[in-house]
Formats: sequence, structure tokens, C-alpha cells
Amino acid sequence: MDEHMDHRVHKISFMNRGVGLVTGVKEVRSFNEMEVLLDTDMGVLSIKGSELHVTKLNLEKGEVEVDGTIDSLVYEEIKERKDSGGLFGKLFR
Repeated sequence: MDEHMDHRVHKISFMNRGVGLVTGVKEVRSFNEMEVLLDTDMGVLSIKGSELHVTKLNLEKGEVEVDGTIDSLVYEEIKERKDSGGLFGKLFR
């Protein structure tokens, strides 16, 4: 069974690489004029561009509206922690 089925719908909608809405947002990690970093139900999403602004934020609904010039939308790789059980594995966690 998919682990993400219990979460809200995660949707990204941008118009003309400008104003847009992201749903399924848990938290805004950081933002400035060049990057907005969001913790979503599907992982950490990095929105990069120029003159970026968070214009609306409603974490109860899990919605963030961003405007500016969008250059890229990238999800960070989710790294699963493996239990190696050995001495070196415990040292290098």
C-alpha cells in the first residue's frame, strides 16, 4: 500500500511561470527572493527563481501561494536510514 495515501492531495499549479499554488504543504522551511523551500506531503520541494514572494500561507489547509519568476521545481531525494548494525554503521550515522 502506498505510504502517501493517508495525506492530503499534493498539487502544484503555476500560471505562466509566475503566480501559483502548492497544496499538501506541511511547513515553509525557508524563503527568500531566489528560493522557497516547502515541506510537503510528498517530500521537500524547492522552488527556485527570481523575485519570489510567498503571497498567501494557510497551513491549516496546507496551501502556499507563490509569485515571481519560477525557474525550477525540484524535490529533494528522500534518504531512508538503513540500520547497518555494525560498529562502523553506528559510528557514521
